[in-house]
Amino acid sequence: MSEITIDLRLVFKIPDSGLTINGLIRGLKEASSEIHGAMVSTLMKALEERVIEQKLEQEPGRYQRNGHQSQPRKLRTSLGVIAYRFAQLRDRQQGGTVVPLVEALSIPAYDHYLEETMEPSIGLSVHLSYRRATSEVERIQGQSMSHTTVHSRLQEFAQSHSPFGERKAITFRYLLVDGTKVHLQGPSGQDLGQAEMRWALASLGPSSPFEPVGFWINTDWAEIRKELEERLDYQKIEILFSDGGPGIEENLLRAGMDHQRCPWHGKRDFPYLLYADGAKKPEQRPLLEKLKSIPAMHFTKAQLEQLRPEDRPFLEEIAQKTQQGFQDLLNALDPEKYPKARTYIQNLINPVTTFLTWWLNKGEVIPLNTNAIESAFSQVCNRIKKVGKRWSEQGLLNWLKVAFYKIFKPELWTPLWHNEKEFPKIKLLSVQASCYWSGGITQI
Repeated sequence: MSEITIDLRLVFKIPDSGLTINGLIRGLKEASSEIHGAMVSTLMKALEERVIEQKLEQEPGRYQRNGHQSQPRKLRTSLGVIAYRFAQLRDRQQGGTVVPLVEALSIPAYDHYLEETMEPSIGLSVHLSYRRATSEVERIQGQSMSHTTVHSRLQEFAQSHSPFGERKAITFRYLLVDGTKVHLQGPSGQDLGQAEMRWALASLGPSSPFEPVGFWINTDWAEIRKELEERLDYQKIEILFSDGGPGIEENLLRAGMDHQRCPWHGKRDFPYLLYADGAKKPEQRPLLEKLKSIPAMHFTKAQLEQLRPEDRPFLEEIAQKTQQGFQDLLNALDPEKYPKARTYIQNLINPVTTFLTWWLNKGEVIPLNTNAIESAFSQVCNRIKKVGKRWSEQGLLNWLKVAFYKIFKPELWTPLWHNEKEFPKIKLLSVQASCYWSGGITQI
């Protein structure tokens, strides 16, 4: 490894009075782009001369110096804009012009913005619109770029990173699925209406958080099941958590897996089924009260966590009263008058009480509802609506990949940008600085 020394001379104008530490730092910050530009250009010039000498020595007679590019190439970096006129060589064997340093440093042929420059704006695009992300980066760092540049580079970044590879070595025990509506647009901006965005989260067990294992747009649950079986050890999943939406249980529940439906969603959806059967609010009220009075429908996880082995008779009584409560509700739902609502309750009884039987059989506390788990993903849903009113299908999936790292796996974000590729880097060995006023020198 070679060493190089840069002699850098900086001249500052210092106010005679009124200077504060903030003014000192602010002045240095404003000058940092110019200072970094001088350092980078000097290093590039030294490296360029060495690369050219090596080429001329390795293949004598093939290359001939051919001056520099007529206009400087502007490279926009996190250190500022670097304007540099690259030296050129004429290739006598194959004809044409060679730019040695561009090849040696793997400088992109057409991109003005280097990849590392895009990290702040792409990261902010998870929280803000593309326009606001670019304006905020420009305000903080002085980096000016268009929102379309950020959008296109985010797509490139997301397509080259897949957060959901095979994870069969991880023994996930819980699987949670849900979905929401998003607004899509076509290639030319035409309104394609609403589509279903679906996601799956998995957990190792009671004390472990849920983490995303997949996002899908306009994909049915049967296809999602196939992808999850390829991605996870599906046979090890013990409990499926959901709101009981159409197609979930039929496609995702394997033999031997329990299903915990969310009681909150059960109470929320029941009035809609009664209305679909023709029941108005006054007629619904006693039936809704019967559902709310069932112990399992208002039991909390905090209550469940406080239970001890000696509380088993108490929970058995709760389970018995829950079954009786559901039976009383079914008796009140005339199958001729309330066919939809009655079928809904019949399908709700077992999955909404899984948390009771699970504790009685295994002594393990599981989530009663999906609200707390969904709250983390609700951040994503809210940001989807704030970042863009309409999305292309691929654009939304790419944005979700970036959101996965920024929101759910923030500890992976920085390594993803800086350490994923173990490329050689320059390393500072020492710094020596001195300053002088007119008439004397003072060591810093």
